[in-house]
Amino acid sequence: MKGLFITFEGPDGSGKTTQINLLNDYLTKCGYDVVLTREPGGTQISEKIRDVILNPENKGMSPVCEALLYAASRAQHVYEVILPSLKCGKIVICDRFVDSSVVYQGYARGLGEDLIENINNYATLGIEPDITFLLNLPAEIGIKRKKESKKLDRLEQESIIFHEKVSEGYNRMKDRHKRIFEIDAAMEVDVIHSVIIEKIKNIL
Repeated sequence: MKGLFITFEGPDGSGKTTQINLLNDYLTKCGYDVVLTREPGGTQISEKIRDVILNPENKGMSPVCEALLYAASRAQHVYEVILPSLKCGKIVICDRFVDSSVVYQGYARGLGEDLIENINNYATLGIEPDITFLLNLPAEIGIKRKKESKKLDRLEQESIIFHEKVSEGYNRMKDRHKRIFEIDAAMEVDVIHSVIIEKIKNIL
């Protein structure tokens, strides 16, 4: 079996982590070799870059610096974890990938979606997910969920205007790639999980 690359995208607070863990449990019980990872992060080097990106103390970070740090983290992640795992025939489930940078830095930060895609195509050696689950949710609901669950990181602390642009960016993103499968993240957790499982069964 060739490897399968699954990514999850969505605004902050959309419930990605919950659905990723449920899918991981399902695939593992089915006997598949699953690699669970995240961005930014996924390797020792990439996690150190993650700490710099998301640290609330780094409020002065420029959008260009932010975009390049994400790409650098992603390059190491692909080189060290994602590509080797796929070559071994494993299923890789990743919490965020290039789409996040296109939305957050390309659209919400205003750097340009095409520019960010080009930078990341170089960083990732052109690797694309086989399927992307986009858990879509209005910005105000997502941020409310985040505030109730944990201390907010640097990007989560951005204004509601920024998060609304992120939501707009994801609505634009779903029309850029056929691999993106949109799900209403306001539905019940078990309903969302069932929708994801049915889609995965068709692919497998």
